[in-house]
Amino acid sequence: MHLVKSLNFLLISIVCPFALLNAKDEDILSKDRLKQFKLSEEKVIEDSAKLQKDWINPITITYSKIDGEITDTEKTVISVNQPIFKSGGIYSAILYAKANKIYSNLDINLQRKEMIRKAYNLLFNIHKTNLEIKKSELILKNAQIDIVRKKEQVLNGFLDTSYLDNAILDANTAKKNLADLKYQKKAFINNFNNIASNDYKIFKLPEFNIVSKKQFISNNLEILKSQADIETKKQLKTMTISQYLPTISATYDFTRNHSNSANIVEKEVQNVGISISMPIDVRTFNDIESSQINYLKSKLSLKTQKLEEENFFRTQMQKIETIEEKIKITKDDYKLYSSLLNTIVEEKNAGLKTKSDVDTLLNSSKVKEVELKIFKIDKQLELLELYAKLKK
Repeated sequence: MHLVKSLNFLLISIVCPFALLNAKDEDILSKDRLKQFKLSEEKVIEDSAKLQKDWINPITITYSKIDGEITDTEKTVISVNQPIFKSGGIYSAILYAKANKIYSNLDINLQRKEMIRKAYNLLFNIHKTNLEIKKSELILKNAQIDIVRKKEQVLNGFLDTSYLDNAILDANTAKKNLADLKYQKKAFINNFNNIASNDYKIFKLPEFNIVSKKQFISNNLEILKSQADIETKKQLKTMTISQYLPTISATYDFTRNHSNSANIVEKEVQNVGISISMPIDVRTFNDIESSQINYLKSKLSLKTQKLEEENFFRTQMQKIETIEEKIKITKDDYKLYSSLLNTIVEEKNAGLKTKSDVDTLLNSSKVKEVELKIFKIDKQLELLELYAKLKK
C-alpha cells in the first residue's frame, strides 16, 4: 500500500505543470559574478553614449608663446570645425550607437544566462548523483543478498562456485560504481562552489515549462542578437557611404593676442564660416562594398541562426519525448514490483518465501522509484537548455 501511495505521489509530481524561473534566478550566482555583469552593462552604457557623440568634433584650444629677437608673441587660438551635414552619416551614427547598445546588452544577457544555466546544471546533477548513489546502494544490497543466497546454494550442492564468483564480481562492480558516484558528486559540488552564491543545499531545484516552438523562436536570445547585428551592420554601411559624400561643416576661429606690441593691429580676431568637403579616395568603392558584404552576411547569419535554433528545439523535444517514454516504462515496472511484492510478502508469511526474497524485491522496487526521480531531473536538464536561450 505504501508503494502504491508513493507511486501516486510520483505520478502527480511528474505530470504537474512546471513554472519558469522567476526574476531572482540569478541569485544563484556569486556576488562577484553578478558584479562583473553589472560592470559590463555600465560599460555598454558609457560606450553607447560615446558612440552617439562621435560625430561631434572636439574644440581645439592652442596657446603659443614665441620669444623673438625683436618682439615677443603670445596668443591663444580657439578653433571649431563641426560637421552639420554628412549626407545622412550623423543620423546613422546615432542609430548605430543605439543598435550597438542593444546588441551588446543581448550578448551580456546571453553570457549571464549561460552562467545561470551552468550553475543550475551543476545543481541538478548534484541532486541526480545523490539519487544515483541511493540507487547504487540498493543494487549493492541486492548483490550482497545474492552472494549469501549463492553461497548457501553452493554449500548445499545446488550450484557450482562459478555462480558465486559472478555474484561476488557483481557486488564488487556495484561498490566501484558507488565510489565513482561519490567522487563525481564532490566534483560537481566543487564546480558549483566556483560560481554559486551559497551552499547547494540552500537552493531549491527549479522547474520549467515546455515552451512552444513559436515562443522559443520569438524570445530566443541568439536570434534577437543576430537581428540586432543586422541593424548595426546596416547603419555602419550608411556611415561608410556617407564618409565619401559631401560634408558641410560650420567653422569658427577665435584668436587673442596677449602681447602689447604696437605691431599688433587687433588683439582679438574672430572668423565664422561654412565649408564643404568631399574626399576623393581610390579605396572608396572597396570600403563601401566591404560594408555592404558585411551587411549581407549578417542577414544570411540570421537565417542560419533561425535554422539552427529550430533544429535545436526539435532535438530537445525529441530528447524529452524519449525521457517520457522511459518514465512510462519505469512506471509500469514500478507497478509490477508493487504487485509482486504483495504476493511475495504473503508467500513469505506462509513459509513459501524467505526474508531475502522479500528484501530483494523491495530493493528492486525502490530502485524503480529512484529511477523515476532521476528521469524527472533528466527532463528538467533538457528544459534548462531551452531556458538558457530565452530572454526574461
